[in-house]
Amino acid sequence: MSLLDKIKGEFIDIVEHLEDGGDTLVWRFPRYQNEIKNGARLVVREGQIAVLVNEGQLADTFHPGTYSLTTQNLPILSTLKGWKFGFDSPFKAEVYFVSSRRFTDQKWGTRNPVMTRDAQLGMVRLRAYGSYVLQVTDVHKLMSQIVGTQAQFDVDDITEQVRNLVVSRFADMIGDAKIPVLDLAPHYDELGQLLEKKIQTEIAEYGLKCFQLLVENISVPEEVERSMDKRASMTAVGESDYSRYQMATAAEVAAGNPGGMAAGGMGLGMGFGMAQQMGNGVAPPPPLPGNGSDAIWWIALEGVKNGPHTLVALSLLHASGKLKPETLVWKAGMAHWSPAREVMELRPVFPAEPPPLPKG
Repeated sequence: MSLLDKIKGEFIDIVEHLEDGGDTLVWRFPRYQNEIKNGARLVVREGQIAVLVNEGQLADTFHPGTYSLTTQNLPILSTLKGWKFGFDSPFKAEVYFVSSRRFTDQKWGTRNPVMTRDAQLGMVRLRAYGSYVLQVTDVHKLMSQIVGTQAQFDVDDITEQVRNLVVSRFADMIGDAKIPVLDLAPHYDELGQLLEKKIQTEIAEYGLKCFQLLVENISVPEEVERSMDKRASMTAVGESDYSRYQMATAAEVAAGNPGGMAAGGMGLGMGFGMAQQMGNGVAPPPPLPGNGSDAIWWIALEGVKNGPHTLVALSLLHASGKLKPETLVWKAGMAHWSPAREVMELRPVFPAEPPPLPKG
């Protein structure tokens, strides 16, 4: 190193930070053993805030602009240094550049399922994920509570803590909201706003603000999704048609099983027979007389004939709220349509309810 380079290296006359557009939240100017020259130029660009630190104590703060570092615009540092009458020599101080821009599309999500009790599904495990925007609102809190003396502090260094906080408050919120799992999707916006409000005070303690918090998806385990899809299919095509379709599919699979020609031939014949019945819209033969548990029933839903259904199917319809005691029902052998509560064979579908409590 030449003598001129050494002399130049002893003093710093320009302090600035050229951001690379990354996720750096706080960056310390690399002063090392050099001293900042009296009257040095401090350049703070848009989206930045500069903070001077003297021996661990936060001093003066500078917003976007160009400054000459003199006693006049370093009142706090001058007090800490004891410069009562100004100074003419270089000084030592750490300069931190804090990014004040918005860090968008920060992700949050449940690492483990959240257990909750649902009125329709019972105990269920939920997973959720979404995004939010993070921004510095209080430089002094951020520096004193989070950054400390680190030379560089990235957004990733704090997002894990934010994620844990969001997930924890999400679990509390879902429990308090008591919204059925099947009805959560239309309320994503409301849930995001409520979740943002819940975490705001705690996030502010770090000198940060979290906003535009979005709930993008809330899901149940795959096995529950499959059950829900099956139930939706049964509702769409009718219990009996769905059951016949499953039986025909199973028969066709059995026909392709190399376990035996007899079984394969029988399965193939059943598959073709059922498929033909379904294609022609012909119902299977009625159950044997005397076997009431397999009787085929028709019900009136919103003035439209619906069926045929088995007793098991009627129980499911009752559980879903579609079949009520006053719903009209009919099966072969009945003279006319009758309310379900008046049919003796359907009493097992409607569980007995206790009588009213005595008054007084």
